[in-house]
Amino acid sequence: MKIWKSLLIVLMIFVNLAFAQPSFADRPKFSKNPDYIEVTKALKELSQTKDAQTQVEGLTPEEIQKRTEELTLQKYALETGINWGQCENQTGNTIAVYGKRPNDEDEEEDAVYDNNLYFLANGQSTKNNWDCDGIYLANDVKVANFTSNPNGQGQELTGPIALKILDGTQLVIKTNPDTGAIDLNVPTVKVLNSKTANWFIPDISQALINTRVPNAPSNQS
Repeated sequence: MKIWKSLLIVLMIFVNLAFAQPSFADRPKFSKNPDYIEVTKALKELSQTKDAQTQVEGLTPEEIQKRTEELTLQKYALETGINWGQCENQTGNTIAVYGKRPNDEDEEEDAVYDNNLYFLANGQSTKNNWDCDGIYLANDVKVANFTSNPNGQGQELTGPIALKILDGTQLVIKTNPDTGAIDLNVPTVKVLNSKTANWFIPDISQALINTRVPNAPSNQS
């Protein structure tokens, strides 16, 4: 009888380990996420800059603090498992955004690009829990004071290019009434082109985008 009890206890231990192991294996995934690695590195660089009281060319202490705060929240979002970003359009025009393909798993083998290009109407934001990967910048649209590096100096950026945002970010896109350029509320956004990402990045104008029917899953802003 004692032998059977011992065997039963051993069997229960193995069953518990079999069910518990996948949950343990899932925990460190965020640390291998390229976005998480990039954010962590950027935060470290900014922290070293502040600790050494080094003046970064073109950046005020206030701007460095703002970027540090933004990256801290992005890091937290990735650590807590938020796997979607949101884009809000306040430009006065229709904009093009990138997002997941419908029926992603069923069409993965036939897909040409990693995501789809959708159109978001003015005054709308992409739907909650729908991952907006970023926005498309038309060939005649400019972004003022743009930075892709947390320690980088702001510069003017002109399309056609794609701008990628991190998960957990709400990107608000506005048109500057004085210059007509695009303003972004996020301090740093990654620039992509056809050589660095498998995204559809056409060479088209904003006027053409304005003729498209909005089809991005959206909330009314």
